[in-house]
Amino acid sequence: MEILDKNVKEATQKKFNEELEGEVTLIHFTQEPSRLILPDTVKGQECMFCKETKSLISEVASLSSKINLEIYDFLADEDKAAEFGIDKIPATVVIGEKKYQVRFFGIPSGYEYASLLEAIIDVSRGKTSLSPPTKEKLATLKQPVHIQVFITPTCPYCPLAVRLAHQAAIESPLITGDMIEATEFPHLAQKYKVTGVPKTIINDQEEVVGAVPESVFLEALLEAASATTQE
Repeated sequence: MEILDKNVKEATQKKFNEELEGEVTLIHFTQEPSRLILPDTVKGQECMFCKETKSLISEVASLSSKINLEIYDFLADEDKAAEFGIDKIPATVVIGEKKYQVRFFGIPSGYEYASLLEAIIDVSRGKTSLSPPTKEKLATLKQPVHIQVFITPTCPYCPLAVRLAHQAAIESPLITGDMIEATEFPHLAQKYKVTGVPKTIINDQEEVVGAVPESVFLEALLEAASATTQE
């Protein structure tokens, strides 16, 4: 079953032809329906869109010779999952010359399809459109920062928040930027009291509600990093 229609494929291929620079690898973690036995960390959660997400990622990868695709079984390839810190599926990591922690948990469909394309392009370039002052601040980080952006595919503002998280992860090796599709991971949505999207959680300490300017996002990130350092 194909996920992308002809027009979307053609537009995506055109975008890749015009904007991709270096090679990109999509590291995708999934499970076949017959093997959906999840570990304790995600028990009670079925992989609602593993099949569809695998199809989507495969179709996107096929649209450019500069995009490589590696598919792993979440349980059978547990060492690979541990290497990228994958604890839930479906999951996709976008890497280039560097092993960036640019990650998607859940299907990047709807408005989030744009987030996937922009992440691939940014990673292919190894640089982002973040302002020079923001890049300078991110370069001063001393402690790891984990950014979780909760989204739904029908949210038009969510890609703005996701892009900031992913761009930050490209700019600093200490940052992990996650898109998390809230309806696919209800246990996390409940844990972080996600009642509206986008909602960004940084190091389990700071939260940002809504799509905010780069300066507001940076302030929350630095506050979370500072709190972690003090601990």
